[in-house]
Amino acid sequence: MNTEKKKIAVIGIGGVGGYIAGLLAKAYPHVTMVARGARAESIRKKGLVLHSDYKGEIVAKPERVVPIQDMGQQDYIFICVKNYSLAEVCESIRDMVTDDTVIIPVMNGVDPGENIRRLVGKGTVVDSLIYTVAFANEDFSISQQDTFTWLCIGIKDADERQQKKVAEVAGILKGADIDYKDQGDIEVEIWRKYILNCAFNVMTAFYDNTIGELRRDPVKAQQYEKLVWEAASVGQAKGVALTDEHINEVIHKFRYVHADNATSSLQRDFRIRRKQTELETFSGYIVKEAKRLGVSIPLSEKIYQGLMEIAEKF
Repeated sequence: MNTEKKKIAVIGIGGVGGYIAGLLAKAYPHVTMVARGARAESIRKKGLVLHSDYKGEIVAKPERVVPIQDMGQQDYIFICVKNYSLAEVCESIRDMVTDDTVIIPVMNGVDPGENIRRLVGKGTVVDSLIYTVAFANEDFSISQQDTFTWLCIGIKDADERQQKKVAEVAGILKGADIDYKDQGDIEVEIWRKYILNCAFNVMTAFYDNTIGELRRDPVKAQQYEKLVWEAASVGQAKGVALTDEHINEVIHKFRYVHADNATSSLQRDFRIRRKQTELETFSGYIVKEAKRLGVSIPLSEKIYQGLMEIAEKF
């Protein structure tokens, strides 16, 4: 595969999208960053500025910076938007997607790939997730914290053609020095991250505490662990092969691995009283699925209602 000739677009140049777009644009000549307004102007003038603990200081100049309606056909499209923007993105790109296009959603939650397949109906969707701490700054630069960032990619029960597309995405990531793992059971990997976020994002936002503050409080720490187990019970009821080992690994990260000063994207959105948040992704979805499946998750329900009440005051 001659990656030098491939056209690659990144939609959503926030923390995650900015990190991915910066490394792709540094490595490949035909990268389009989809942005608008002041962010687009900043990237056109200064390039995308990435302050990365892991990869160092990078200034990447993409071939194009355009609004989504001007993106045009691409070989690979990384979608890195908030879940509440996904339907609008799919509507905007539908006519630009061909049967050969590969779409890689790098988003929160468990169902963005499923939603893209339903809303776009063309191309190949390679499911993914990312482990990183990254965010956009007021000057439109991107900060990535800690000494890791990696993606997990795959398609559940992939046929031969889909396996080839996953391999192509792996090649693109490798060429851009983006760490990745090609997982056979991507569904399990997505849910492993999701049950983490059902506690990480939800608890930090509900109490407006850092991870360190949560784990130093015995009551809050116990609640955190209970949210993990409740979310996992919903995944298991859906047939996801989550094991006690997976669940205990998430709890171990909370207890011993996550940085003391770590915050979450949902917490940051609540702090600035953002009207649109991913509350439904991290909390509403699991509560609704539990109700549909007849699974009892009382603490998740209680904290979801509490976060809904906080959000209503914005």
